[in-house]
Order: sequence, then C-alpha cells, then structure tokens
Amino acid sequence: MYSHPQHRASYDVKQLRQDAGRWLKQLREARGLSQRELAKLVGLNFYTFVSQLESGRGRIPPDRYRVWADALGVDPQDFVKELLRYYDPITHYFLFEAGGEGHEMPRATPDSTRRLM
Repeated sequence: MYSHPQHRASYDVKQLRQDAGRWLKQLREARGLSQRELAKLVGLNFYTFVSQLESGRGRIPPDRYRVWADALGVDPQDFVKELLRYYDPITHYFLFEAGGEGHEMPRATPDSTRRLM
C-alpha cells in the first residue's frame, strides 16, 4: 500500500521544512514584500499562513505553486524544482540528480524505517 512519501521519509522533514521556509522568506524579502503583501498576492485571507510557511510549518499546496511563483517573481518550473528539494527530496533526486557525480540519494534513518510499519 502506498502512503504519502513524507510519512516514511528518509530525511528530516522538520529541518527540510525550515530550510524551505528560509528560502521562501529570502524570495519574499528580495521582492520587497511584507508577509501581508505576499498573502494578498497569493489570495490568502490571513498573512499568518505565510508566517507559518516561513517558520517551517506547512507546505504550499501544489495547485497554488504557479500563483506563489508569480508573486515571488520566480520562474514556475524553477520554483517547483526547488520546492521539491525540500518537500520531496527523493523525487527531486531521481528527477534532477540521479546519475550525476557526487550525488547520493537520501538515506533511511531509524525513525523513518519505523514509520514504514
């Protein structure tokens, strides 16, 4: 049976989400946007969702990737590719790194193995 890849992650999901949050914050600040302004651009009623993302809690829904990329002034393909690095590093590895010199697939940890059961 298939389950969500992050439920059996071989990487530290919390750390990756925090890294994604820092990256999103850098993009927002580079555009000179406040959290409120970004929230408005992406159609959110509450800027606190932006705050949650930037602190590593939550994910941008895939159906909203283009809106976020446009608001942050980033090419949508580049935006999604970078998000995959944080949200699903195994898929990112196979799509963009496998076969390259010096790239190693994320490895399982004892905690991630327990989550498989």
